[in-house]
Amino acid sequence: MGFNCGIVGLPNVGKSTLFNALTESAAADAQNYPFCTIEPNTGRVVVPDEILYKLSVVAGSQKIIPTQLEIVDIAGLVKGASSGEGLGNKFLGNILAVDAIIHVVRCFENDDIVHVNGQINPLSDIETIETELMLADLESLDKQIKNLEKKARGLDKEAVKLLSDAIEVKRGLESGIPARLQKVNSDQFNLLTKKPVIYVCNVEESASATGNKYSNSVVEKFKNISPVLVISSKIEMEISQIVDMDERKMFLDELGLKESGLSQVIRTGYETLGLQTFYTIGPKEAHAWTITRGMTAPQAAGKIHTDFEKGFIRAEIISPVDYITLGSEVSVKEAGKMRLVGRDYIMTEGDICHFLFNN
Repeated sequence: MGFNCGIVGLPNVGKSTLFNALTESAAADAQNYPFCTIEPNTGRVVVPDEILYKLSVVAGSQKIIPTQLEIVDIAGLVKGASSGEGLGNKFLGNILAVDAIIHVVRCFENDDIVHVNGQINPLSDIETIETELMLADLESLDKQIKNLEKKARGLDKEAVKLLSDAIEVKRGLESGIPARLQKVNSDQFNLLTKKPVIYVCNVEESASATGNKYSNSVVEKFKNISPVLVISSKIEMEISQIVDMDERKMFLDELGLKESGLSQVIRTGYETLGLQTFYTIGPKEAHAWTITRGMTAPQAAGKIHTDFEKGFIRAEIISPVDYITLGSEVSVKEAGKMRLVGRDYIMTEGDICHFLFNN
């Protein structure tokens, strides 16, 4: 598994349409009325990886196992969601389970599709959702603070420190600052507004390459804060129906697009979450694995199996360029291009690894 993200937004902004397109399925109901998604729909998308394919060809791998992106379509939130409006509490709970939030914002006009607030105003829509997430976090923090106060009275040093942090985070939320933008460490409080956010401006087809006045306002507001993508859900649906990759590229070229919305989401998600890929390659299978940047070789080995990390001895590392260029693991070894690394080795993007460990 690579990472998972939850698609949120007001009703009728194109969330479920985007979900359908990204997962290349019709799993979500995209009808034109609020709360049409009663249960969160989940889809898994194979992360495109040309290097993995090339490595599998060199190794003659019988099986290719790419990494995956899991996408959860969470029902439309509305004002009052934090207090249960529109089944809000249930949906807010679903957000806690994801690594990142894809916040879809309506940036298109269409008289046939009602807007829950009666007007197209993406910045106001974003504020509505963010406010509900902060209100939910405040409610959660209040409960945690009460518990920490009891422990702090018993002179629990850790509780005293956590209580101080919790109070500071609460002040920030009350001032309208989400946890992810605060300096104080709030990882331990499991807050909704701590999740990284990728804003997706859903525009009409004609604005897919250039954006429009609505998407421009979101880009300007968040350009130094969070990633902003401009995507047309309708175009993504069309792309999802094109099976041939060459035809897809031609279609994108005609629209003036460098990459699909799915590719943008995956690339931005990896960058936002600080993720990278390593490989295990052999005749049986070519496997891509996702890890956090900065992980050591033993930690990466632990992604395959916990025993690999516990009994880690060393790792043999080959670069994908050397493997593809020289044509085999044996040739890489003979050319002196294989590296033996120890426990302190920091993994780099694309490492091909063979881990040696004690049972």
